[in-house]
Order: sequence, then C-alpha cells, then structure tokens
Amino acid sequence: MKKTYLIILGLGLIFSSSCKKDLLYPESETQVSDQNGQPFSTPARIQSQVFALYGSLRSGQFLGGRFQVYNDVKAENWINFSNNQITASNTWSENVNTTSDEVQNLWAQAYRAINDANLFIDGMQSTGTAVVGDAAGVQYMAEAKFVRALSYYCLLQMYARPYADGNGAKPGVPLRLTGLASFQDFSIARSTVAEVYAQILKDLNEAETTAPATYTAQLANVTRAHRNTIIALKTRVYLSMGKYAEVITEANKIVSPTAPFSSAGGSATGGVTFALQPNIVTVFRAPYTTTESIFSLPFNSTTETPGGQNALAYYFYQNASTPGLSEFYLNPAGVISDPNWKATDARRAGLLFVNGTRTYLSKFSSPNPFPDFAPVMRYSEVLLNLAEARARVSGVDPQAIALLNAVRGRSDASTVFTVAGFATGTNLVSAILQERNIEFLGEGLRNIDLMRTLQNIPAKGTVPAVPTTDPKYIWPISGDELLYNSLVTNN
Repeated sequence: MKKTYLIILGLGLIFSSSCKKDLLYPESETQVSDQNGQPFSTPARIQSQVFALYGSLRSGQFLGGRFQVYNDVKAENWINFSNNQITASNTWSENVNTTSDEVQNLWAQAYRAINDANLFIDGMQSTGTAVVGDAAGVQYMAEAKFVRALSYYCLLQMYARPYADGNGAKPGVPLRLTGLASFQDFSIARSTVAEVYAQILKDLNEAETTAPATYTAQLANVTRAHRNTIIALKTRVYLSMGKYAEVITEANKIVSPTAPFSSAGGSATGGVTFALQPNIVTVFRAPYTTTESIFSLPFNSTTETPGGQNALAYYFYQNASTPGLSEFYLNPAGVISDPNWKATDARRAGLLFVNGTRTYLSKFSSPNPFPDFAPVMRYSEVLLNLAEARARVSGVDPQAIALLNAVRGRSDASTVFTVAGFATGTNLVSAILQERNIEFLGEGLRNIDLMRTLQNIPAKGTVPAVPTTDPKYIWPISGDELLYNSLVTNN
C-alpha cells in the first residue's frame, strides 16, 4: 500500500511540475510568437512588425546595397578589377546563371520582403486592425503595400522583359498576394509583366489614400513611406511602363509648376516637402535626411550595418587614405567621358576621386563598416521623370527644359539649356537621359533606364554589348524557384 501511495505521489508531482512549467518560462512581452495571433495581440507588437517590413527591404542583399550595385554595374559605366564572383563580377561580365549567388539571393530577399508584407496584411485584416484601431490599421497596411509594390517593381527590373517589349505581355514573376506560413506546395505560374505592374499600381493607389501625410520626425519621413513617397514611386513605375501622361499626372501632385521646384508648391495639399539641396554633396553626407531624400534605407556604424560586401561604399569608393578599397572604378569610355560634363560640375568635383589613372565614386564615403544610408529615390529623379514625360508628350517643352536646368544648374550653373538648343523632342529626351546618367551614377538607375527604353547594354572593358534580343539582357529566374515551384519556367 505504501509503495502504491509513493508512485501516485510521484506522478502527481510530475504533473504538477508540468502544469506550472509556464511560470518558470514566462513569455516576454516583446517576443513575437507565430501562434494564436500573438504577433497582432498588442499595438507595440504590430508596430514592431511595421518596422520589420522596412528591415526586409534594407537587407544588404536587396535595397540595402546590392540591388543598386547590380543595376549600375550591369550597364556601361564601370570596370571590374576584382574578378570576385561574390561581389558582382558575374553581373558585370553578363555571365550569371540560375544558380549564381546574386540571382538566387536577390530573388529570395525580395520575396522574403513580399511575404513579410503579405503576412502582415493578412494579420491586420483578420485581427490587427481591431487591436490598433481603424486609423492606425489602414496606415500600417499602406506601408505594407508600399513595401510589396516596391519589391515587385525591383523583381521586374531584373528578371523580366521590359514593359515596352510587347506592352507587358511577356512573362513577369510569380504574383503572390497572401502570406506563406507553413510548409506545403505553393507552386504558382509567372504572371505577365502587365499583370504584375497592375498589382503594383493597385497597391500604390490604395496606399496613397491611407498613408500618413507626414511623420513627426524627418528621419521617419525619409525612411518610412508617406503619401508623397508613394506618389514619387508611382512616377518611376509609370515611366518604366512608358505611360508618360500618367507620369505627368502623378508628378504634378508633388512638383510646383515653376522653379524653384518643390512639393510644397505642387497641387498636393500638405504632406512632406521635397526640394533639391543647394549642394548635391550634402545629400550623401550625414545625417542623410535632406528634403531631397525621398526614400532611403538607414544604417549606423554600430548595430545596423549593411555588411562589408553589400555596402555601396565597398563597391565604389576609394580615396587616398583607403587604397585598394572598392571593386569597381569608372569606365573611362563611360559617362565620365562626356565633354559636356564639366570639371567644375559639383558632381564631378565633389563626388569623384581620381587615384592615378582610375576614377572612383565618392558619393558613399563612410569608412568600414560603411554606414551610409542607401538611397532608393531622390527628388531630382521626380523632376527628371516629369521632364522626360513632358518631352515625350509635347516635344521641345519649356517646362521640361526648366526641370532639366534645375537639376543641371544645381551642380553646374554655367550650363543653361534653352528651347532654341533643341531641334526636336528626341534631342531633348536624349539630353534628359544623359542627365540621369550623370545625376544617378552609382544609385542603380542606369540599367533600368536602358531597359525601359529598349536600348542595347553598351560594351565596357572586355565585355561586349548586349543586344535587347540576347537572353543575357535580363537575369534568369532563380534556380531555387525553378526547383521548388513546378509551375515556373525561364521561358
């Protein structure tokens, strides 16, 4: 009898200990669990997820550095001298394949950002909005839609034919709009380029109506999406689609009709003010939060760095105190050979560094661990987007020339473009495209501009030109996607 009692007592103690085990391991209030709706159980947890959405974009494998690098070095303005396959030499030499690191890693990180946004939108619709209230709920979902739209836009620029090739009829990328939270077969075919752009614009149009007009801190105005950020991105999206009337409509919301151009004088009421900085060098120096900086991804030198082989400075920067740093120098036959880009231009005098026979870019100049913010969009781009759209619609358009002069004149007051200086609208468009080539050097727009206008990728160094019909003109779909998604092909 005594033995039976002891066994029962022992079992009781085990069960009692098991029942009270949760008291020994209380769940942290800051922990985000993936069960029972915990990520959406408190306003603080929901806000943390919003910040995490931008963290997905900020990955060094994506818009924290490598997306800009790939789109710049794929074009003609750079010479690679490291031959390092880890740091974009394959992209520069037009030698990537489905298993190349850059092809797989960028694809994976872009879809990680998309899935994070999808999971967040799903959770907000089911329970999150009830926790934070309708006003905060629609604002947060607007930010998530911005992240999703921007990520899909980036994917199209690398892995799909330009919209101009077939009016968007060519294969785009898989369009996933719900969150993937478990292991199962999620095979899905590629949507067309037009279908993906339609979803991008749907997200941005919806986000524009519910995003905040402004944030309290200027840092947040530069690093989070607000109404004018979304409008600015729409000008880029429409320009990539060749929908120039729509570019004009969107840009007019945040560009005043006359110089000096700013969003404060545009047709949008309220919101964050955008304007060019008097000195372009200021835009690329701390604190990186000027009125020209529409959207940037932030880093610091201690806890949040892009990683040594991801940072923009790692690829492009070199000066007298850091010889040997950088993977690329500027192609002597590229944009720096333009005789109209004068030596006194602030972009040449203040943002380039000559070391012997080589010229390097010093836009991103913070030393290791390279905490420069990664610029995604600046106000000068919106001005040139509008200028190009107006020139394509109206030919030698006076406002287009004024916008071109605003960007050139900020850095080179000695050059003034006039109506009489352009015989045709085509000549004006060419001047605007070259201005973009100079203005956004190292910021990841050059290859995008070549592709959206269906131009060949020019030769550089030992790499021959890539015609628009060459399969190398775009990247192949990631090998991992081809392996696990049975409905996707590279055709």
